[in-house]
Amino acid sequence: MAIVQVAHPLLFLLSLFLYTQQTTSSVINPGSSLSPITNCTSWLSPSGFFAFGFYPEGDKYGIGIWLVGKPNKTVVWTANRNDPLVSAYATIKLTKDGKLVVQTDRGSQEASLVDSELSEPATSASMLDSGNFVLHGNNSTVIWESFDFPTDTILGGQNLSEGQELISSKSSLDHSSGRFRFSMQLDGNLVAYPVNSGNNRQDAYWASNTFTTETSLQLNLDSRGTLALQRAYGGGYEKILVNHSSYSSKEGSTVYRATLDDDGIFRLYIHWFLKGDFPSTSMSLRWSALQHQCEVKGFCGYNSYCRGSSNGTSCDCFHGFDFIDESNRFLGCRRSSNYEQHCGVEDGNITPNITALRGVEFGDHPHLILPLPIHECERSCREDCNCEVALHKKGSCFKMKLPIIYANATGDESFTVLVKELIPTKLMPGIEKYKLVLIVGVSLGSIAIFCSLIAAFSFLLYRYRVHKYTRLSIDSTLGPPREFTLQSFSYKELEEATNGFTEKIRKGSFWAVYKGIMSDGSKRVAVKRLERATPRGEKEFQAEMAATGHSHHKNIVQLLGFSMESSRKLLVFEYMENGSLADLLFDVERRPPWSERVRIALEVARGILYLHEECELQIIHCDITTQNILMDGSQTAKISNFGLAKLLMPNQTGTATEIRGTRGYVAPELQRSAMVSTKADIYSYGVLLLEIVCCRSNMVVDVSSADEVLLCSWVYNCYITGELPKLVKDEQVNMKSIERMVQIGLLCVQDDLEIRPLIKDVILMMEGITDVPRLPCPTPSSYLS
Repeated sequence: MAIVQVAHPLLFLLSLFLYTQQTTSSVINPGSSLSPITNCTSWLSPSGFFAFGFYPEGDKYGIGIWLVGKPNKTVVWTANRNDPLVSAYATIKLTKDGKLVVQTDRGSQEASLVDSELSEPATSASMLDSGNFVLHGNNSTVIWESFDFPTDTILGGQNLSEGQELISSKSSLDHSSGRFRFSMQLDGNLVAYPVNSGNNRQDAYWASNTFTTETSLQLNLDSRGTLALQRAYGGGYEKILVNHSSYSSKEGSTVYRATLDDDGIFRLYIHWFLKGDFPSTSMSLRWSALQHQCEVKGFCGYNSYCRGSSNGTSCDCFHGFDFIDESNRFLGCRRSSNYEQHCGVEDGNITPNITALRGVEFGDHPHLILPLPIHECERSCREDCNCEVALHKKGSCFKMKLPIIYANATGDESFTVLVKELIPTKLMPGIEKYKLVLIVGVSLGSIAIFCSLIAAFSFLLYRYRVHKYTRLSIDSTLGPPREFTLQSFSYKELEEATNGFTEKIRKGSFWAVYKGIMSDGSKRVAVKRLERATPRGEKEFQAEMAATGHSHHKNIVQLLGFSMESSRKLLVFEYMENGSLADLLFDVERRPPWSERVRIALEVARGILYLHEECELQIIHCDITTQNILMDGSQTAKISNFGLAKLLMPNQTGTATEIRGTRGYVAPELQRSAMVSTKADIYSYGVLLLEIVCCRSNMVVDVSSADEVLLCSWVYNCYITGELPKLVKDEQVNMKSIERMVQIGLLCVQDDLEIRPLIKDVILMMEGITDVPRLPCPTPSSYLS
């Protein structure tokens, strides 16, 4: 018995050595290195539970931290996550001058594995038993630790602090950034979102609902398995998600990890390291934030819906759509046919057909909501060229454009999705034509008999249409926007509403805007008055009235009415109480957080998309600037000031114009030619997008360096030199999101208008549905307009 007791530890140590063949020292000194082609591929923690180094992923290797175990390793942290894989000839080094670097291939340059600037050179490194990899400076102080830069996991003893977030992996085998994020927000709320969305309530699919302004909160997982929202200062729990485990560790050791899995669900796991069979482990699920996969918004891609059953969860396309990639159904679906319906253009070769799917709902962003029964909702969508899909729920009809997002088969029969499909119009067979001719002949022969009935029917139809027109003029929820008429005001009414034009809120070259209240006191308005009756001023007045009179969208300032009495011309708009986007962005004390800026950028883009592609007439704004983006009471961004707008007829791609607009936003081709196209708005939007990213104007003089005067030039230089954090200063922002926005902005301000994307492609890139193309080499005038 005594011999067994002595031999057992020896066999244990021998098996550990044969299994790992790796360095087990708890202190890693400068000059140490790892490589997949050597026996030394990782640095172990003292217990051997955790390792840092190279792990195989296909025919390449990732760099990270994992839980050691048989048969599989559990990766808990990944370095260089957006470009994680390296070849077998890569080398990790803790250099003599105190840097942790990777050489990705033979002869390649060394790149840092540390996400932030070190305060001093590292004198050593350690892989700790907590799963934390740390770099030490003088006096053994910690100068960098992996716990401060979580990827998709937190471990026992680790916090997720305010402003930090977890990003899911693409799959269990691919640990690069995936489709979901788990954000510890500055308002104290812990929320799960699809990765390509703003921090909006309608995009969230799980939340802790722990709003607080009094103290900072952090998500904490302790070594006993208690997962809780904890006060960062002063201690104490705000909300406990999971109580500590009752598991006894007498038979081995335990490790807890909380992971945002690749399916978007946040889960808590426990790992047992069993005695006597090291390093074999056992794992079980302790807690899951969601019980049903279809609750995860964005689990299924655009134009598909999530369906759960006893056999698992599947993603299915809506009728008339096919999977983009049958082998990867999460990518979503696209239309089966190439038929398109254009407003204002009749096509007798196609017929709109509506297919209903009951028990399915989705995230709605409607352009029109009507109180209609389902059969009327179906008819209304079929006849409305701006409606591609409708959601009927609880007696209301939500009409909208594609794509369909966050769709889920709930089984609730009060929800019905109505999808419009355009199908070829079939010609009638010859016999049917003969029957039609016969019927028409009989009808014509009997016209004298039915004459009185037709006259009576015509009179009743006339009365019905007059009644309908009257209803539409007073109720904005009863029909498509194009059926509305503007209200005509007298000059005296508007003079009284503005108290004699006393409170001026904006001013232009030929006009001024005054705050007003309608005579019944029910509604605040903005009254735009032409101050100088010049030909150019008259032209701008007519352009604005024509453009805004044809538009009705939640991201376009709504024109309510007008007054034209001789030379006195006024327009009445909805009142935008939060001023301009410029006021919001360039105020250092209250500039919006990154998530709000992304939302605003998308709202402006959707407004431009409506003008360019969804309105009855194509509208080129010609003056997209931060001053001309106004914010309403709910901070929704709306495009205003259409005085320079150009209206294009169908099939018209451009029109002649004078070179006008705001300096810094005017597209360079307008300096060479008098033809303006929608690509001029794309250029202006690119400048505005970079202003939104950096919270500064496109041209400033009071800067530390001459290179920073022109925004586009400065941003481009920061991009190519890898200094993007300079653009957002001290703000805690996901750099991948910053890089994507910067790439899109620089693509929009290309000198060559053919390179600039369409606004619909801009939106797809911003939402992460399509990749951003590689930026071309700059021409001498690029980024310097």
